[in-house]
Amino acid sequence: MSMLPTRVYGGVTVPDSPLITAALAFARAHSTETLYNHVVRSWLFGFIIADKVPTLQERDREVHSVAAILHDLGLDPTNELTSDDKCFEVDGANAAREFVKKEAGDTYDKHRLQLVWDAIALHSTNYLAFHKEVEVVATTYGIHADFSGPDVSIVEGLLGRDEYEAVVKELPRLGMKDGFGQAMCEQCRTKPQAVHETIAAQWGEKYVEGFTAVKTIDRLEASLARLE
Repeated sequence: MSMLPTRVYGGVTVPDSPLITAALAFARAHSTETLYNHVVRSWLFGFIIADKVPTLQERDREVHSVAAILHDLGLDPTNELTSDDKCFEVDGANAAREFVKKEAGDTYDKHRLQLVWDAIALHSTNYLAFHKEVEVVATTYGIHADFSGPDVSIVEGLLGRDEYEAVVKELPRLGMKDGFGQAMCEQCRTKPQAVHETIAAQWGEKYVEGFTAVKTIDRLEASLARLE
């Protein structure tokens, strides 16, 4: 795979390609300002971290970039990219795949498209994503870092406080806690049947009146009881 041109953004050296530029514009058109800054910070943090991890050096850097930038398309405030029956992780993965097919054409084969899809669909399930391909791992590292900051064990030594603050200066957090929480609650209000086994359900149970998540254990025990 040919080397991509690079640029420096928020103090971080990242690849620069027409597809990445298009992905940034697409994310901006389908995100709140708060969530746009979040996905771009996630991209930058992912590069800071992954470039320090020997096993992640050979990753497809454009795939990593596009997946990180587009990972929250399933929270599209315009609702143009969302469904009535799928969780936001799957909506986002589907939307990103279709975007890349359209913009990149045959430069993205089935494998590269699957990497983008997997990185987005699995980004909220670290216990799965960290056992996937290097592009999925790198994407997940960056997203996790934007929620946890530089001083937690999973990124300790991989994201310095000065590196973190330089990115946040470029892309302020803009009330990320409330902005992300509102997006999760909106999922629970508008399509509760799609969120029961996702992270959104935890916001729903805490903040959305009348929302009760259907837990996997309850569903499975009921099914097993019928078969006795």
